[in-house]
Amino acid sequence: MKNFETKNFEVNGVVYSPRNVLVIAELGTAHGGDPVKARELIAAAAEAGANCIKFQMVYAGEILHPRTGEVPLPGGRISLYERFRQLERGPDFYAEMKAQTEARGILFLCTPFGPRSLRELSRLQPSLLKIASPELNYTRLLKKTAACRIPLLLSSGVSRLSDIEDALSIVYDEWALPEEQADPSRPSVCLMHCITSYPAPETEYNLMVLQSLSAVFGVSTGLSDHSLDPELVPGLAVAMGAAAVEKHFCLSRSDPGLDDPIALPPQDFKRMTAAIRRASAADTETCIEELARERGSALVEAVLGNGVKRLAPSEKANYERTNRSIHALRDIARGETITADAIGVLRTEKVLRPGLPPVWENRITGRTARNFIPAGEGIRFEDI
Repeated sequence: MKNFETKNFEVNGVVYSPRNVLVIAELGTAHGGDPVKARELIAAAAEAGANCIKFQMVYAGEILHPRTGEVPLPGGRISLYERFRQLERGPDFYAEMKAQTEARGILFLCTPFGPRSLRELSRLQPSLLKIASPELNYTRLLKKTAACRIPLLLSSGVSRLSDIEDALSIVYDEWALPEEQADPSRPSVCLMHCITSYPAPETEYNLMVLQSLSAVFGVSTGLSDHSLDPELVPGLAVAMGAAAVEKHFCLSRSDPGLDDPIALPPQDFKRMTAAIRRASAADTETCIEELARERGSALVEAVLGNGVKRLAPSEKANYERTNRSIHALRDIARGETITADAIGVLRTEKVLRPGLPPVWENRITGRTARNFIPAGEGIRFEDI
């Protein structure tokens, strides 16, 4: 097991820890691309106690194939690809959001989903970046993100220990400077424990894994929370050592955003922030005892779990589907030489078949297709 050498998560000279938690309001795409609503969300999240506000820089083609399938929305079923296309906004939009956020004295955070969004986002000089759970195995994106040498949150939903080790190895190797450029710095990384289920059951969180992950990998840990309760999981996560807590934020759960049904409206987010600050001020034992008295010891014990990293029951079916794999961007004929522009590293989701992991991206180009590969489908060993 590789030795990762730092447990501090530092941004702009500030060290975040269980005693000084980075509270992240994940706006994601709740703004719907409307700058007026985005500004309203920023103001409400800041008022509710967030000291960091997160966006997602979406370009549909970086995330999935047009044939990925449909999702149910209040107005009816819609192509997931088309929904993401509707949410696409250029760098000027995010530059304004960054200015609006930083004007309130809080951190601007944004998630890239591919090389284009990372390139545009890095030009805005954000204070930190985040890689979402489905991109934890996206080798090329991890390398390019680490090369930016910006403090990084890595989300670990729907992953196994080996996936986390591979991702951290890429980040640390890419961050390192050549030996002749002596630099004692190490990547500022926070590994965000997450369950890729919407909503995620509180009893599957296994929050003792925060201590396990920190001990195994030597990194700071945090929580990206998709449970509905504003206090239980976030409070216990801080007791278990979380340096950062991220929660989806909305103005109302009845709003049309993709994640609004499982997000926290302002009053609930304020409750979460208060619970986090209480947990930060208490020792671990006191925090657990107080929550056990309020919620029952059996529930608290179930949420804490046993600390063994495993796929949660509610996310098992997502493994190799929400993660990235190699897909055909167009029909590839049998006997055709596979070129770089014919393949993409995409999320599979529910309809298409998964392909080879992203680490094979450069090894597939130049190979001959053994089978006909329909557009959108994953490219397997037997296809080359």
